[in-house]
Amino acid sequence: MAATDEMVAIPAGRYRIGSDEHYPEERPARDVEVGAFVIDVTPVTNRAFAHFVAATRYVSVAERLNPAGSAVFVMTPGPVDVRDPSQWWRFSPGASWHAPEGVGSALDGREDHPVVHVGLDDARAFAAWCGKRLPSEAEWEVAARGGLAGAAYAWGEELTPDGRLMANVWTGAFPWYFARGRTPGTTPVRSFPSNGYAASDMIGNVWEWTVSPFVGEALCPCAGTAAIGVELVALKGGSFLCAAEYCARYRPAARIGLTPDSTAAHIGFRCVASV
Repeated sequence: MAATDEMVAIPAGRYRIGSDEHYPEERPARDVEVGAFVIDVTPVTNRAFAHFVAATRYVSVAERLNPAGSAVFVMTPGPVDVRDPSQWWRFSPGASWHAPEGVGSALDGREDHPVVHVGLDDARAFAAWCGKRLPSEAEWEVAARGGLAGAAYAWGEELTPDGRLMANVWTGAFPWYFARGRTPGTTPVRSFPSNGYAASDMIGNVWEWTVSPFVGEALCPCAGTAAIGVELVALKGGSFLCAAEYCARYRPAARIGLTPDSTAAHIGFRCVASV
């Protein structure tokens, strides 16, 4: 597909989204009509978000809290009940997009990682500043599939074809043993293969905001404690915390629902524009 300003074009058409084979909230598999649009090649990076903040003096959702802060992931010392996300999520005072682990942390060396700790309003503000918008859930999923109709993954039917890891997802035993280094976390964008539309990091690395309401029967425990009786928004793509034994949501059809003001160490976004 042709790329313009680090965006790739997705043609208008009728596409198959959802899945009848995985988690209940992904059902049913269905056909949708999508207009032509372009989508960012990668999630918005720390570098790009820093330019936005410098130009606008924007203050993010996490920074406006009293006390300011956001949710960070903390590995457990050993196996735990994975039905209880409070064992690995902690509110970290001062955590925000520019201080990912809280007070005293910084973005040094992570300029090309996806920005995290962003709420829906933060993502909307950035998109408006650069003349774009956030995707609908259908648009996001169509782009993530890369032209592969009905495939389980963005790259085909196998999670690790020929043993190759295709996205930044958890390897090891969640949430206490990580097999690819000391600690899990975001990776620089484009660290893994692009999909059939030349879009990168649409699976793994960070969950990405859409503007679509979340309607479904279940919430992923990686999102934290489920909110009852409030409007939820759909996020797509999975993150570096998705693991086979815990949250196998590293697929285009996968989705979670969060309140719009939710922020965490594995939540980011990318933008689209209509054609």
